Amino acid sequence: MSAAFSTAIQTVLKHEGGYVNDADDPGGATNWGISLRFLRQVGEIDADGDGFFDFDIDRSGEIDPGDIQLLTKEDAMALYREHWWDKYRYQDLPPALGVKVFDLSVNMGAVQAHKLLQRACHAVGLPLIEDGILGPRTRAAVQSADAYQLRAALRSEAAGFYRSLVASRPSLKKYLKGWLRRAYH
Repeated sequence: MSAAFSTAIQTVLKHEGGYVNDADDPGGATNWGISLRFLRQVGEIDADGDGFFDFDIDRSGEIDPGDIQLLTKEDAMALYREHWWDKYRYQDLPPALGVKVFDLSVNMGAVQAHKLLQRACHAVGLPLIEDGILGPRTRAAVQSADAYQLRAALRSEAAGFYRSLVASRPSLKKYLKGWLRRAYH
């Protein structure tokens, strides 16, 4: 495991914690931050040919909350590595920004996290189209920015996003304190 990913995954796991099955969470049951909705997206294949979906851990014939409960920390780390860290090449961003964008991406989705990064670039004088794509223009802007200023702007944008989410969906207010802690970390 690279040092950059090790730092990043520890940040995510600190914010995500263990098993929760909160009826208000649109992702469903969650363990280590991996939601039932996501696990069904990536796990409903039988790559090893044993007759069970890859993440049907309890072998019940479907991916359900029981499988989320049995998901190991190592499995979650492997999923984060493949479906976030490597997929979006966060290791190519300046270290503190790579960790921050990765952590936000896990929580709010990659497209939204990338839009906030683009908005933060704009806030420090590097205007970008907010398309949610972490492409060459966004990467170049991030590399040219003062990392400290850009990270501060990204924290502010994340906090604003969470506050606006709660304003539009008051039932999510119970998450705001934790989301703001995450935004400002």
